[in-house]
Amino acid sequence: MPVGTNLFRQVKIQKTLISYKAYEKEFLFFVEEYNYHKFYIMKKKTLLILFSFSFLCLRAQTDPKQTEWYYPEPLKVSPGNVPGAPPSDAIILFDGKDLSMWETNHKEDVKWKIVNGALTVVPGTGEIFTKEYFGDCQLHIEFKSPAPEKYNGQDRGNSGIFLQSRYEIQVLDGDNNPTYVNGMVGSVYKQQAPLVNAYTKNGEWQVYDIYFKAPCFGTGGKLESPAMVTVVLNGIVVQNNYILKGNTPYIGFPEYTPHGRLPLMLQDHGTEVAFRNIWIREL
Repeated sequence: MPVGTNLFRQVKIQKTLISYKAYEKEFLFFVEEYNYHKFYIMKKKTLLILFSFSFLCLRAQTDPKQTEWYYPEPLKVSPGNVPGAPPSDAIILFDGKDLSMWETNHKEDVKWKIVNGALTVVPGTGEIFTKEYFGDCQLHIEFKSPAPEKYNGQDRGNSGIFLQSRYEIQVLDGDNNPTYVNGMVGSVYKQQAPLVNAYTKNGEWQVYDIYFKAPCFGTGGKLESPAMVTVVLNGIVVQNNYILKGNTPYIGFPEYTPHGRLPLMLQDHGTEVAFRNIWIREL
């Protein structure tokens, strides 16, 4: 083969290799450009989606209608015309005349007496119970201690308001009458002393407003939520959302036993405590 022909072929091969490398370089550049634009477009789409989502969230959070509802409408209740008077939805337990809402533990007629519109304990006749059973409630009740005479401590003007017949809010003469503080007026008996002594003086009517959340029991009688009570005496909070440890026994420690709705009970502790204006609202 002539030398010139061989040289010509070598030059042609070299040109072909150079053209191929140039093409490869151009192809790689095109791929890089394509990937860049693809990434850029995806990035723009992602940012657009995020922006749109953020805008919608911001709009939802700033639209007041998102946090408003219009039903069910609360029941209209009219307050009493004077402080302490029962509202329109209250159950009147004692109005100064009628004892038909009460009975003894043996379902008999109550032997306490009504004197000048007040329901007065007749010592030795026993506790009285509402015929109706209650759970969560708002209770209004007023009481007056009898003359102290020679009595002191737990023997002076003692009675008790037993929510669900088990959880006692103490009734006691608190006018210069020292006793154990978790048994004085305003206490959750034997569990919690009152925050302050809001009793005025012997011979004056004392006003209790009690807000009670009943305990809840689940399967097998397991306690799911304990009882809680707020007590206001003469307009002053003396128990603030106190969580009860159980019942309120005179001897022993508190404990819970499963129960449902139960009557309200007023205690006969041997002194002529008087009660009036008793009403309750179910919550």
